[in-house]
Amino acid sequence: MDLRATLFFFFSGLLVSITIAVDPCDSQSDGSDLSVIPIYSRCSPFNNQPKSESWVNTVINMASKDPARLKYLSGLAAQKTTSAPIASGQQVLNIANYVVRVKLGSPGQLMFMVLDTSNDVAWVPCSGCTGCSSTTFSPVTSTTFGSLGCSMTQCTQVRGLSCPTTGPAYSACLFNQSYGGDSSFSATLVQDSLWLATDIISNYTFGCINSISGGSVPPQGLLGLGRGSMSLLSQSGSLYSGVFSYCLPSFKSFYFSGSLKLGPAGQPRSIRTTPLLRNPHRPSLYYVNLAGISVGRVRVPIEQELLAFDPNTGAGTIIDSGTVITRFIGPIYSAIRDEFRKQVKGPFSTLGAFDTCFAIGNEQLAPSITLHFTGLDLRLPMENSLIHSSSGSLACLAMASSPSNVNSVLNVIANLQQQNLRIVFDVANSRLGIARELCN
Repeated sequence: MDLRATLFFFFSGLLVSITIAVDPCDSQSDGSDLSVIPIYSRCSPFNNQPKSESWVNTVINMASKDPARLKYLSGLAAQKTTSAPIASGQQVLNIANYVVRVKLGSPGQLMFMVLDTSNDVAWVPCSGCTGCSSTTFSPVTSTTFGSLGCSMTQCTQVRGLSCPTTGPAYSACLFNQSYGGDSSFSATLVQDSLWLATDIISNYTFGCINSISGGSVPPQGLLGLGRGSMSLLSQSGSLYSGVFSYCLPSFKSFYFSGSLKLGPAGQPRSIRTTPLLRNPHRPSLYYVNLAGISVGRVRVPIEQELLAFDPNTGAGTIIDSGTVITRFIGPIYSAIRDEFRKQVKGPFSTLGAFDTCFAIGNEQLAPSITLHFTGLDLRLPMENSLIHSSSGSLACLAMASSPSNVNSVLNVIANLQQQNLRIVFDVANSRLGIARELCN
């Protein structure tokens, strides 16, 4: 559906208005800025939601996959070496929530890749792939494509490595990974040009998927924005000076997209920041120091050891683009929920992953949630801390406890709580900034 825009012109002393159709999805990326698109928005090629499906039911369905994401993140954080397999030996991820438009190869081939701040290696389905979608990357039509052998340094940095110990001197670097709990893929590590708006990264290393089993693997691949050696930031060298930011649009913004800004240019000049903490065992994750949480004017009593960053166990708090709703370990969430309930009149009911839902008439009593980071207090807008039922009769606290079947030591600040905020990742200076911005 086109939106309408009215343009005004002065002609022979008269004010003339012309109304034209505007396609909000037909925006062009400028400089190092890229559109960030909710996967179920009109602008996404993956929008297969029924027209009758409410946005809140979409969020509930996406949040139902958070436990798999938490399992992946918790296992990832607890590993002692970069190349070790996680948890049960599988890489378990959640379905993607946001995609960005990029091009691969020469000439560039358009791909909609999911944005993931907790992963490094990118991968896309390639032509001839078994079980892949109809949109694939074609290596044979790219003049800059090249494969990588098992002897290359990059090959040793990929999880699920599958290189033969004997055989020819040259052997392609192969790896296998699981995805979404019920899917897996095999890929070959390759290099080609990556086009990001008007920027080009030559010899970008990524996985070229050869086969997929299951239906959870993102149809057009994944773009890793983590902190590790194979991430976009690391591979772009000095081009972006170790800086990027995103502004995630609300899931309710069916016709609009947010933005991904790469490099220091165009980032907010006046912004409060908090230090980024580094886990040497899992350098991909963006840890921050969450010092406390307030519900309304009440500082929730939480033992500091529950919030403390511990690189040996992986405990602490991370910022993640792939988890839907913010999750706290059990004791922390219970303390937040109990204080929230004290200030809002019950009775309370559940809705999907949300266990603190109440009559919409009591919404004016709902207190704000403030996250206290070192050097930065983030008071969540009400739209980031409450979610409403499709019938409009209930409002729910839009947070949850880590699943009881996950041995999680992580608190995860998720994308529902990041929407309509500019999140700046300044890896070069080890800091993270947050500023209010209308992303839609």
